[in-house]
Amino acid sequence: MSADDINVLRRDFSKSRWTQLPRDVLVGHNAIEQLPAILADIKPGRSALIITGTATREVAGNQVCAVLNHDYSIFHFSATRLDAGLLKEAEQAGREAGAEFIIGVGGGRVIDTAKIVSYNLDIPFISVPTAASHDGIVSGRATLPTEDGNVSVQAHPPIAVVADTGIIARAPHRLLASGCADVISNYTAVLDWELAHRLRGEEISEYAVSLSRMTAEILVKNSRLIKPGQEEAAWIVVKALVSSGVAMSIAGSSRPASGGEHKFAHALERIMPGGALHGEVCGIGAIMTMYLHGGDWRAIRQSLIQIGAPTTPEQLKIPDRVVTEALLSAKDIRPERFTILDTGITRESAEHLVQMLYEE
Repeated sequence: MSADDINVLRRDFSKSRWTQLPRDVLVGHNAIEQLPAILADIKPGRSALIITGTATREVAGNQVCAVLNHDYSIFHFSATRLDAGLLKEAEQAGREAGAEFIIGVGGGRVIDTAKIVSYNLDIPFISVPTAASHDGIVSGRATLPTEDGNVSVQAHPPIAVVADTGIIARAPHRLLASGCADVISNYTAVLDWELAHRLRGEEISEYAVSLSRMTAEILVKNSRLIKPGQEEAAWIVVKALVSSGVAMSIAGSSRPASGGEHKFAHALERIMPGGALHGEVCGIGAIMTMYLHGGDWRAIRQSLIQIGAPTTPEQLKIPDRVVTEALLSAKDIRPERFTILDTGITRESAEHLVQMLYEE
């Protein structure tokens, strides 16, 4: 047999994919103090635009400035909101400062602002999260609010992540629980991806599927350790969020961590803007979509309860009818992304799913 007979060695194979991953990931106690060492390693330049929120500047932004002031030119921009107008202001601030890189210090809105601005300016950014509320701290996607609801847009993944577990542990536990729920919903996201692969022939990455599923399993198995104010809990959750972000980078899309439960969450946001944290709604969505997949939805619910995440609309003060409408309209969110909620769910079924959430 000649080499020409072996398919894997065919010379006309031309498939390629560009995978962008963080170069450095530092998670731990007083991690911000080691930021100069991270910059010395990745060498992004000498001039930085630091983007923070109003509160997160006090929580961590000033500390970041203090550890970098001696060796870097530091400019500050306050992201008080996230919309197209503010993004233009931030980009202009970056140009005027001659910024060579961006540091996003804050929660989801601030990190998303930093990654979009860095993408538009074509300069690297470093993610310094002050809370672990969702997997956006390391992903190459960002959520941008619009008049029609939140949309997911392409952005830069961070060149480095510096997560100080002491700071994250001091954030409200609701944020940490939301981050857990976001990762646990990976269970149903990969089931939806596999369903789309079988029914629609969508390309799938087994590596990304395995990593995403394993990440959700780690949080479920360690749910008893996710307690308020504990750095160990912050450590576990941040590592899981990073792993989930890496799975998305490997896949080249958000598919490993975004299925019907995320479409449901975005649909609910359209109907009732600001009604709940994104991860919280994804967790509730995962319970319902796991039921539709015929999986162990009770195990997901029990893990969320143990972590302290909501499992019913009532806990979020959202009317059941609104959740029903979100389930029915989820198919209109990213219609090109096929999920279990795109298979023709009826109003009666949607109402049953919502009531199931209250079962003992």
